[in-house]
Amino acid sequence: MRPLKQLIDEKRPLVSVGPDAKVFTALTLLAQFDIGALLVLDKGRLVGLFSERDYARKIILKGKASKDTTVREVMSDRLSCVTLDETVEECMALMTDKHIRHLPVTGANDEVLGIVSIGDLVKETISEQKFTIEQLVHYIQS
Repeated sequence: MRPLKQLIDEKRPLVSVGPDAKVFTALTLLAQFDIGALLVLDKGRLVGLFSERDYARKIILKGKASKDTTVREVMSDRLSCVTLDETVEECMALMTDKHIRHLPVTGANDEVLGIVSIGDLVKETISEQKFTIEQLVHYIQS
């Protein structure tokens, strides 16, 4: 399976928002980049994650307005993070255990390197399984 670094590198550019940005701005970025979550960075430091789920549960259902609410008010700030040392399988297990869909990836000095989604990990797992099946079929047929 490809290393987590390779998955992160393919997801460039890193898309983030500041905690004092309006939720409407964050939603615009989600739509522009066709992604489901944004890293929330304050002076380069990871302080939270804003997702479509945060919007649905903390804005829409509570009757708030996205143009009047800051990301800080609704972001998830209790984060599980991974490093490049983790495997795809370990990331999937953590997401399953914590019931989360996005994992920030950090470096040795807690610098933010990127983010992986459950979709990224499932796609990678399917690709690896497809490769293995093709190899086995080729082996059997020769």
